Amino acid sequence: QVQLQESGPGLVKPSQTLSLTCTVSGGSITTPHFYWSWVRQPPGKGREWMGAIAFDGDTYYSESLKSRASISRDKAENTVYLQMNSLEPEDTAVYYCATDPRLRYASFDPSDYDYWGQGTQVTVSS
Repeated sequence: QVQLQESGPGLVKPSQTLSLTCTVSGGSITTPHFYWSWVRQPPGKGREWMGAIAFDGDTYYSESLKSRASISRDKAENTVYLQMNSLEPEDTAVYYCATDPRLRYASFDPSDYDYWGQGTQVTVSS
């Protein structure tokens, strides 16, 4: 069974760049038709799909974040990364990586995903 684990800095200052890691075990990130998404949930709000990287390396982003977010991967480490620049306090959220082999596409709807990491808290504050 696929397992996902996010890690990150916890606290980031405004205007800085966020770098998060999603380590995947129990399956390869290059397995055909797997899409690896990043989702975030600000305090008191619903989950927001941010973007995804496909098994073949193609990337997809939400319109609202595509100018600031970048998703990449390291096949040897079986790891997916999220970078986002120009952070603001409004970016404070729990950040998750998620996948679901049944989907075979990068769904915009977080409720479509069945496999989630535990999430990592990111607080943007000076």
